[in-house]
Amino acid sequence: MYKLLSHNDLDGVGCGILAKLAFGKEVKVRYNSIASLNREVEWFFENEDKDIFLIITDLSVNEANEKRLEAFHHAGGKVQFLDHHKTALHFNEYEWGHVVVEDTRGNLTSATSLFYEFLVEHQLLEASDAVTEFVELVRQYDTWEWEKNDNQKARQLNALFFLVSIEEFEDIMMERLLQSEHFYFDDFEKKILNMEDDKIERYIHRKKRQLVQTKIGDHFAGIVYAESYHSELGNELGKEYPHLDYIVILNIGGKRAGFRTIHDHVDVSEVASRFAGGGHAKASGCTLTDEAYKLFVADTFHLEALREDEKRNRYNVKGSPFGSMYENRSEVVFLLYPEDDHWVIEKDREKIDQTFSSFADAENFLKRNEEAWLVRDDAFVSSLMEKIGSVNGVKLNNDEKRV
Repeated sequence: MYKLLSHNDLDGVGCGILAKLAFGKEVKVRYNSIASLNREVEWFFENEDKDIFLIITDLSVNEANEKRLEAFHHAGGKVQFLDHHKTALHFNEYEWGHVVVEDTRGNLTSATSLFYEFLVEHQLLEASDAVTEFVELVRQYDTWEWEKNDNQKARQLNALFFLVSIEEFEDIMMERLLQSEHFYFDDFEKKILNMEDDKIERYIHRKKRQLVQTKIGDHFAGIVYAESYHSELGNELGKEYPHLDYIVILNIGGKRAGFRTIHDHVDVSEVASRFAGGGHAKASGCTLTDEAYKLFVADTFHLEALREDEKRNRYNVKGSPFGSMYENRSEVVFLLYPEDDHWVIEKDREKIDQTFSSFADAENFLKRNEEAWLVRDDAFVSSLMEKIGSVNGVKLNNDEKRV
């Protein structure tokens, strides 16, 4: 008999599906939150038959249970620990531990991909195209490679996971993986996934208007309250506001904070570890401890949301050789434009001392320090006409400005 303890997200449930494919009725599967795993391990040692092969995937145990597992192994118990988070690398010191963050081909791993390799290598499960494709979709979603590769099928697999119960998801996937040559979504699933995509788009559009900005240590963070679509939301907010180092997604009902980044210079697993959390370089999370609550909720609750850049402009566009106009909440106007081999910023028509090697660097500086936004065309054209009139010594009247 086998017992699998795994995470209750897509990657963790992917491990459960593989276990049921490999062991059938010979395995008991329990899905856990980060907080509940240690209770499950304790229950195993107190109540389960010690001849059961214990497998733990995608979650780490605390120090006390780590010692229990080692003692269990030394006493002849069968245990296998599989994980892909760098915070779990010390488990490689044990014979029963196998933690790999990146494989030999340079790809980030997932718990599902590691467990699949383990089962195939030990001849506990025969590889197939359908299962291999399913495992790769889970891996790409969990490691955020789906976004880099624009793998919408991986994103939609996670969306389907949240649209149905875990039990129903398991049943659907197992039947498909057993009976099909390749992984696919059926027509009904495609229809509801398209509807879900529309819902996600509307949700993200609304949340973009609620993001606040704050500086935490050496980093600038965006903070938003949301209970759903954390990965999609974090990804879109990161692309919408690339001057922010990472996005904090607060689920007050769940008393958790999620961290997402699109940048390579930030490792949000290190941010989460400050609050006894963990995860990946691009996606992590933690419980809202007193310190986290004060930092992300209490200290930022009074802040106003960031204003979005105007997106329908024809003239006032980013990186224009004629300049790009921004404004902040104090109605201070900024103009970014190229001069010689660098970019400069005018603040209310006075150049600031600092210059920048690129437009992106100049805009990054402006948005971090002034929380400014790209203004509409009419404000830009009006200002440009006034400037031309001033240069020519002519004061334009309102009718001329509208020409």
